Amino acid sequence: MSEIPAKATESDDPSDGARAEAAGDAVADAPRRATGGTGLSSSEEAPGGDAMWQSSPPGSIYDYIKVASFSIGPDGLVDQWSLRAEQLFGIAAERAVGMDPIEAFIDPDLHEQGQRKMAEILDGREWTGVVPFRTPEPVEGQGVKEGLAEVYVMPTRTEEGERAAVCIVVDVRTLRGIETDLAAAQAIFGQSPFGFLLIDTDLRVRRANQQFAGTFGGTPDDHRGRGVHDYLRSPEAERVSATLRRVLETGDSITDMHVTGFVPGSDDRRHWSINLYRVHSGSGRPIGIAWLGTDITSRRAAAREAAAARRNLALLNEAGARIGNSLDLETTARELLDVVVPGFCDLATVDLYQGLLVGDETPPGLADGSAELRRVAFASAVSDAPFIGSGPPIPVGAVHHYPFNSPCADALRTARTQLVPAEEGGLVQSTLAVPMVAHDTVVGLAQFARTKGSEPFGERDRDLAVELAARAAVCIDNARLYRREHERALILQRSLLPPGDPVASGLDIACRYLPGNSSSDRPSEVGGDWFDVIELPGHRTALVVGDVMGRGLRAAVAMGELRSAVRTLALLDLEPAEVLSALDEIARGLGAPGGVQQATRAARRPREADLSEVYLATCVYAVYDSVTRRCTFANAGHLPPVLVEPGEDALMLDVPPGMPLGVGGEPFEEVEVELPEGALLALYTDGLVESRDHPLDEGLQAFVGALTDPTRPLEDVCDHVLNTLDTHHGEDDIALLMARVQGLPADSVGDWTLPREPRSVGRAREYARGQLLSWDLEPLVDTTELLVSELVTNALRYGEGEIRLRLLLDRTLVCEVWDSGLVQPRRRRARDTDEGGRGLQLVGLLSAAWGSRRTPRGKTVWFELPLPDGETGLADPAEALLSLF
Repeated sequence: MSEIPAKATESDDPSDGARAEAAGDAVADAPRRATGGTGLSSSEEAPGGDAMWQSSPPGSIYDYIKVASFSIGPDGLVDQWSLRAEQLFGIAAERAVGMDPIEAFIDPDLHEQGQRKMAEILDGREWTGVVPFRTPEPVEGQGVKEGLAEVYVMPTRTEEGERAAVCIVVDVRTLRGIETDLAAAQAIFGQSPFGFLLIDTDLRVRRANQQFAGTFGGTPDDHRGRGVHDYLRSPEAERVSATLRRVLETGDSITDMHVTGFVPGSDDRRHWSINLYRVHSGSGRPIGIAWLGTDITSRRAAAREAAAARRNLALLNEAGARIGNSLDLETTARELLDVVVPGFCDLATVDLYQGLLVGDETPPGLADGSAELRRVAFASAVSDAPFIGSGPPIPVGAVHHYPFNSPCADALRTARTQLVPAEEGGLVQSTLAVPMVAHDTVVGLAQFARTKGSEPFGERDRDLAVELAARAAVCIDNARLYRREHERALILQRSLLPPGDPVASGLDIACRYLPGNSSSDRPSEVGGDWFDVIELPGHRTALVVGDVMGRGLRAAVAMGELRSAVRTLALLDLEPAEVLSALDEIARGLGAPGGVQQATRAARRPREADLSEVYLATCVYAVYDSVTRRCTFANAGHLPPVLVEPGEDALMLDVPPGMPLGVGGEPFEEVEVELPEGALLALYTDGLVESRDHPLDEGLQAFVGALTDPTRPLEDVCDHVLNTLDTHHGEDDIALLMARVQGLPADSVGDWTLPREPRSVGRAREYARGQLLSWDLEPLVDTTELLVSELVTNALRYGEGEIRLRLLLDRTLVCEVWDSGLVQPRRRRARDTDEGGRGLQLVGLLSAAWGSRRTPRGKTVWFELPLPDGETGLADPAEALLSLF
């Protein structure tokens, strides 16, 4: 502010100078400040025209412009120095008074010119000009200060009438800075691409730029005096007003505040990003708020699109992770609904073709889309929500079909998504009927619905629904194909297992077979586990349990081949070790195109072997003789059998495991064990005793511990074992074969030794007749005598050593003739002119079965006759003899 110079020694208070200076400018400023609320107003003149004088209020222009004054005496020296001069030049009044202003503040090169001007001024002339200056001494913190001052010199006279001068000094550089700032502010305010407002302390618009006026209409001057409620609707206007008051009170700026509203002439919602900060005067007094706004409507729309895309991508990622974890059709459908509800829709259902669920080769979708479907899944995010669709509700599990003209039938018929109209007054406002297409085949229909209040489905939602349904459809089709293969393999495997309950002489048999997925939530491929009970001559029985390594149809086929081979080898009456050796060769030949020989050659070239075609299997083969109650075991890498003797704890038999079948190169050992009457023998596969949660050792101990009471019925023992052990893991097939020893009673066995002499033939007939009569089998006497006579005669003629005759009575009558000869009898067809060669033909005609087998010390020739009360009738010996000729 301008000021009237005063003696520096009169006062140290700057306000004294300010009050004095105000008197010099108040009259000139009165018209300008008449409407400013302070100062001299045109309506505030005192009577007589005298003006009212007062201090200029804060916020004056002099808060920004540096104006100082000093006076020069008649001697050309400073005689008065104001406080503003002290601030401008940095020299105290006591030092400045008495200084020559030309010598002290003007550059020496300009002294001469300055002295001439001073003389003119003291001569009574006014002068105005721009003068460069510098301080005579360094200013504290600034060094020697240089500047440019605009000086206004007014001649005066002292009390004595001498000429003097008053100098008014303005810092030119400050003026130019203010000028530049005003121009820059005007450019920014007027040319800004953003809406710019200056809001006063009454929250009214004091100034608006053209960009803001172009958005809300009119000229910038039209917006002066308007408030927030003139632009925004409640309650948004209240929120913004409260924010403006907070900024005005606290001075805290607001950045990126989102405001929603409408512009004149449009019903479209607009979005702005607003920045607010408080504006101060030069003295620091708050005078209003600056408002800088940017239209972000398109950015918000793009952000919504990006968010929707991210949400859809996340939903697809979740679908990829959660759908298809099961190979069950219904579970896969439920997994789809777990993903889409509530993330994508509020209600959803899945219908699959009924034919697909019952195992048809191809989904039975009719051309008109009205084939029977079964509702397999429903999900809702709304409590007590109804099932989707018009008409009566369709519960989960119900079989239904859609009318021909319905949108759902059209979707199934055309394999295109259809929008289902909403019912009047219903809960649902938008429904998509999406066909589930896998490999160009429609397998079902998925419906996604949104309730009222949710956003309706758009094109992006439609594409997402198609993608989700397609992913689920592929998984469902894969599950269908897997289930078909699994069922076929299971049928094949079951067809290769013994039908019904096996029956064996001298044994009580019980068995169990559980496929790998029988109790599992996740189906697994069928395995190669098998068991078999094979009746052998002489009331002997072969017990077999095996496991082909691997899973699937190949394992089931390999199991079938090995089982057929076991039965064939068993009929040859080979020893258990020999059976396993032959099986090992067969298993090695399963993976080679040329059979066993090619496999043997390939074994010599291991690097050329195709490991994918290697078949390995484990197997336990046991032969039980019901007469002696002795059992011979051979093991090919299988788990040991378990034996429970009456009154004793269960134990695992020490049978050398050997190498698995298909490895080759190692012989198999045999172990013979005598089984007491009533003993319990258990053969099993690893699925019974091993799983991911239970190691093998733990499972074996649990299995042995479960066999605590061998006297219980075998069926109950099997059920107890399966219920006690962890048999519900579903990771592998389970085969369990249990046999209780029931040897033939001594009175059911007739055993005689005959010398090698012709009389032994008649003696053998007598022994046979007497034994049969004691067994009350008189109808078999004649046939038995005839056949015994033939076998003993052959032993005398072609055999060696002593002759042994043995009759065994169980479910059938078995007659055995033993000798030391190694030559096996060979049946041949005798010619009409031959006198002999018809004995074995006669045995074959009159017996139910006959054969021969090797023994450690020779051979045994046997025949079998059904009992009179059996289902097989007896052959007439006379007719049999006549048929030979």
